[in-house]
Amino acid sequence: MIRHAIPLALLAAATPASAQQPAAPAVPAAPAARTRAAPPAVAVDPRVAALRDKALGDDVAYAITEGLTTEIGQRGTGGSAAQARAREWGVAKLKALGFRNVRIEPYTLPNVWERGVETAEVVVPYPQALRLTALGNSGATPAGGLTAPVTFFATLNDLLAAPAGSLTGRIAFVSNTMEPTQDGSSYGSAGAARFVGPNVAAQKGAAAIVIRSIGTDHGRGPHAGSTNFAPGVAPIPAAALSVADAENLERMVKLGRPVTLKLVLTPRFIGPRQSGNVVAEVPGTDRDAGIVLVGGHLDSWELGTGAIDDASGLGITTAAARLVMEAGRPRRTIRVVWFGDEEIGGFGGQEYARAHAGERHATASESDFGADRVWRVETSLPDAARPVADRLAAALAPLGIVRGTGTGGDGTDIGPVIRTGVAGVDLNQSGLHYFDVHHTPEDTLDRVDPTQLRQNVAAWTTMLAIVANAPEDIGPVPARP
Repeated sequence: MIRHAIPLALLAAATPASAQQPAAPAVPAAPAARTRAAPPAVAVDPRVAALRDKALGDDVAYAITEGLTTEIGQRGTGGSAAQARAREWGVAKLKALGFRNVRIEPYTLPNVWERGVETAEVVVPYPQALRLTALGNSGATPAGGLTAPVTFFATLNDLLAAPAGSLTGRIAFVSNTMEPTQDGSSYGSAGAARFVGPNVAAQKGAAAIVIRSIGTDHGRGPHAGSTNFAPGVAPIPAAALSVADAENLERMVKLGRPVTLKLVLTPRFIGPRQSGNVVAEVPGTDRDAGIVLVGGHLDSWELGTGAIDDASGLGITTAAARLVMEAGRPRRTIRVVWFGDEEIGGFGGQEYARAHAGERHATASESDFGADRVWRVETSLPDAARPVADRLAAALAPLGIVRGTGTGGDGTDIGPVIRTGVAGVDLNQSGLHYFDVHHTPEDTLDRVDPTQLRQNVAAWTTMLAIVANAPEDIGPVPARP
């Protein structure tokens, strides 16, 4: 045994290293690091920066919001007396702030819907009252109410899948939920239960429908809002339950016993009414350069005082236009519009577009998403005006505003103008808390944060100072459908 140990050791020592073990595989060269080209520098006009920073200390927007919610309160949509008082209040305020060409542009609303009595209660098996509000354009129950069994649908899709005639003599209950999103996109998907759910239920024979309010809260304040019925479909009673009461009703249904509701909803259609838009201007020096249209809507649902929807939007856009006006006469005319009757279908926006169809608009923008911080800017400017968008992004960045990749021009009131091929500029506010109080009794002044409101004014002031004075031609863009 010992005899073999020596030769083996000598053999190992004499063998080249390359023969003892396989060669290590070659290590591939690391790929060249990917580099991103630096964007070109964009100069920010120091006058714009100074005006932006000045706006962070301006409280005109808050004063307008406070005044409308305190001195007028609910500004009922549909040509109401309260909305008429608000128009007169707006004219006086805009004149006092120094705007020119301030006037009311009247129009006639068609058959106006008016809310009436609205109550709900569980009759059996767990008697108790529920809080709800009729949806705009809802049909009415008999004066003494409607009592009927409930058919539960967890989602709108479940209602869509219900067989024809299966809801005859019953109250449909759709309880789909809405989650908060920064851009408010969940409103479009969840809101379909309100937008089209009543029409679907009526077509399937329902005697009435209640939905879980389209909102992200869990309180007992119901969320108002309009619905529409297709031609030939008779409107049925339609209402939104508060989120808390909808959750409670869903729990009752899931206990397995049949649930019966009694609804009393007595809205009515009262025929045509007079209404109008409030218009004010900061006259520009170049009539051919086009109008920069901004604004929000003056009307509100009756449950709250319309602070975030949309007195704050009026305050933001008006305060910003005033700051630009005080800095000197801009190249383009800035037109501020307090649109009427947005909540019932955008009538003010439609009437404005009809009345001003012959005028050239360079851009259109509206503030109608509350009073939270602006976090994103998006545009639909023509290629020739691309430098305007670059300057906007650079000047807004210090306010914490990012440049989005979407197309600007959103909004019910400016929609009719945008659809004619006018460029849009959107200053998007955070929607994470907006639908907690949207269309509810909680839409009141205490929901407006003055610091966030000032940031909005700074953003809008920056936008107006750049767009209204841009040397580039801001021509038409492809018309939207």
